[in-house]
Amino acid sequence: MPRPSVTLVVPTYREVESIPHLLARIEQVRSSSGLPIEVLLMDDDSRDGSAELVERLALPWAKLITRTTNRGLSYAVLDGLDRAQSEMLVVMDADLSHPPERIPEMLKALEAGMDVAVGSRFVEGGSTAHDWGFLRWLNSRIATLLALPLTRLSDPMSGFFALRRSTFLAGKDFNPVGYKILLELIIKCHCRRVAEVPIHFDNRRFGESKLTFAEQLRYLQHLRRLYIFKYGTWSHLMQFLVVGFSGMIVNLALLTALLAAGVADRTAVAVAIALSLVWNFILNRRFSFSYARDRSILHQFLGFVAACALGAAVNYMVTVRLLALTPYKQLAAMAGILAGTVFNFVASRFFVFRARYIKD
Repeated sequence: MPRPSVTLVVPTYREVESIPHLLARIEQVRSSSGLPIEVLLMDDDSRDGSAELVERLALPWAKLITRTTNRGLSYAVLDGLDRAQSEMLVVMDADLSHPPERIPEMLKALEAGMDVAVGSRFVEGGSTAHDWGFLRWLNSRIATLLALPLTRLSDPMSGFFALRRSTFLAGKDFNPVGYKILLELIIKCHCRRVAEVPIHFDNRRFGESKLTFAEQLRYLQHLRRLYIFKYGTWSHLMQFLVVGFSGMIVNLALLTALLAAGVADRTAVAVAIALSLVWNFILNRRFSFSYARDRSILHQFLGFVAACALGAAVNYMVTVRLLALTPYKQLAAMAGILAGTVFNFVASRFFVFRARYIKD
């Protein structure tokens, strides 16, 4: 059987120092494995000499494509995958952190029936540079935990992976945010069988890291989009509960402050509920039901107050009732909050912020 043709998609931005070293290692893989690998360097208009360098090298199997619109790592990868015509597609970074020598093993996983093969740092046999640092490790592990509702991969943050062209073409509604495209492809292409191939993840040798705090915030935004795509109403419920939890903290803080100031119990409870209701409306409109932000905020607020009135009444009655039974006033307030939460969600989701269409 002839070996499958392979396209290696490499997003680049100001990686002129790394590119020749990367291409040299890929050429060794081509020679040693016999794999007909072609390389698409998807460059986000670096203007650092990358295009001129690749032109001088004149490698018939390597091509640099300069992108001037819709820039960003994730969209560069999608653009490269869309342009590729090979049966097998591989994505990796240009900064020499990923070992191209592992590509043959990743392709074997695809040939064995896997939908995606991921180069993993954290699976058994994988490793990172010895000076990687505790904070980088902790950041990666927290990001992995946040992705658990989407995938059980040990390294969902990996930017080194392989998939079939048919798998990519089966995906739809791609809408990535930030730099982690693997999760987008696994979810939107409905990948069920995912293999992890152990790799050694090395430190960048040239240039500067593109990972910033802003990119980490975009990762959270990306996760939110994927939760909504995969879980629909359940995702809105979870966001509603998170907002509700923050509202509970606001409620308890206000109640404690008002009671300490000598405000009467019932008045303090009512004021704390009212102000936490405003807090919850603002956050729910911004996050839980963001698809409805194009409508009148005043009408939505009035609808939210009306819809939550029964929940607020239940909250108030339960809290006041329990105040007589326990010396812990905050505990009574928590019970009242929980009693009104279910009704508030149903009213908010299906009446106040009912979906006409999804808009991120």
